[in-house]
Amino acid sequence: MKSLWEKIGKNEYYVAIFKNPFTYVTGAVLLAILQIALLASSGNPWGVSGTFTNWGAWIYEALGGSVDKWFYFSSEGAQNTLNNGFLNDPGTMSNLGIIFGALLATLMASQFKFKKIKALRQVVAAVLGGIIMGYGARLAFGCNIGAFFSGIISLSLSGWVFGASLLVGAFIGSKLLTKFFM
Repeated sequence: MKSLWEKIGKNEYYVAIFKNPFTYVTGAVLLAILQIALLASSGNPWGVSGTFTNWGAWIYEALGGSVDKWFYFSSEGAQNTLNNGFLNDPGTMSNLGIIFGALLATLMASQFKFKKIKALRQVVAAVLGGIIMGYGARLAFGCNIGAFFSGIISLSLSGWVFGASLLVGAFIGSKLLTKFFM
């Protein structure tokens, strides 16, 4: 007799949703629906990296520091966000949903695995790339979600400029990737 998980794993709908990748059109439609739902429920467009900045401030304050005098956190809105706390922040709930949802989807698709690091340069490239991307996200006041996706949906010129720059950066990055790591 087959177990429940064996039956579910062979179900065609389960395979279509959790095992096979979505088409780009399906992904775009789902992202648009989620963006609208988030905007309707929280009153804010979708953003990711700004919340990580708040997480850093909460951790810093938990360790005894104070961000009250820092320019980024000097506005009343930023202070209200910090004073409301980690679990009362809609951005935190959204980011935790993304993190745990991605983990759950990876587990359900049986794609979770640890990969062996082949060379130290992979670690160096990953760390440097993460630092540069994080710094760039804060300079642009958002990552590809906040600056690009939410910018375009808000009819902001900055979203289109970010999108064009993103294409140029992705092209250059892919050339560097193939030159140094392939």
